[in-house]
Amino acid sequence: MRRRSLIVICCLAVLAALPGLAQAAKLKVAFALIGTVNDQGWNHAHAVGIEALKKQFGDQIEVSYTENVGAADAERVFRQYAQDGYKMIFGTTFEHMDPMLQVAKDFPDVAFEHCSGYKTAPNMGTYMARIEQGEYLVGYMAGLMGFNNVGTVSTNPIPEPIRGINGFTHGLLRGLKEAGATFNPDSVNTVVWLKSWRDPIGETTMSEALVQRGCTLIRQMADTPDASLAACAKNVPAIGYGADASAFGAKCVLVSTIWNWGEFYTRLVKAKLDNTWKPEELYWGFEKDAIQLSAFGEKVPAPVRDKVLAELDLMKKGTDNSFLGPMADQDGKVMIPEGKRATVQELYTMRWLLKGVSGKLPE
Repeated sequence: MRRRSLIVICCLAVLAALPGLAQAAKLKVAFALIGTVNDQGWNHAHAVGIEALKKQFGDQIEVSYTENVGAADAERVFRQYAQDGYKMIFGTTFEHMDPMLQVAKDFPDVAFEHCSGYKTAPNMGTYMARIEQGEYLVGYMAGLMGFNNVGTVSTNPIPEPIRGINGFTHGLLRGLKEAGATFNPDSVNTVVWLKSWRDPIGETTMSEALVQRGCTLIRQMADTPDASLAACAKNVPAIGYGADASAFGAKCVLVSTIWNWGEFYTRLVKAKLDNTWKPEELYWGFEKDAIQLSAFGEKVPAPVRDKVLAELDLMKKGTDNSFLGPMADQDGKVMIPEGKRATVQELYTMRWLLKGVSGKLPE
């Protein structure tokens, strides 16, 4: 009898310990965000991706994130997560690259992933979406609609926004030519620089100034929809960036390009759960559903929609014309020869503006 009681007690003890064991078996995943999840742009898009990740894996993972992690604080945040047992850590902005690389050296058993950077390590990969594919498509749409004087409120003069500007302008020029529109080949897209990822006051002021200068379409490139909202207030159409700007009140928006970070997060975390993760340099576009277009606004004609969607379908099948030459810089120097496409290295290091862009790169 005493022996049977002892067995029952042992069994109960094991059962009592099972929830703790299950909890310990969860993969702990952490994210550092440069801003807040309600910024209506870059961080909002990452937050949507994080929610998709949680929905996909449920109790298999434990997810945490920290907002407003700038470069100065990133190393501390990454290090604390690693010390707290998080086995997969994501840095979601370019400024996180060097701090993450430093921490990755000290925690070789932790998988680190950095968004938009170019430095890697044995336990640190990179991931980025080909948003310039979307830029090319919305530029193509704008050209087909005859917009020959676009104003772009851009952010920081690093390769990511630069290739976005060039991709948009390349598509814009193609669309204008197909539409038979008149245009100045040296100036179809006027670019101004915030020198910031997010500056609501600056975005509004610059958008209004571009409208005042006669721009008939505003291209938002900042992390918030303020440039689009300012255009709408002036009865000028706009194109959103990163998230669906119309969902945040910019009803004049013709279409928005959308980051779909959930595709990266679900696939990378699944690889970690399956013990198949390895550091890679991922650069995905429409073919992996890493970017998307929002629904078109009602002012976009059906024939234009059809042409844009046909080009999008080509991209999904692997034919990317967003940087198909010939493409020349503002001085007329051929940067991408006819029939050639820009390489990933050329895209990642781009420091020139396409002929057709009005405005210079800041020093």
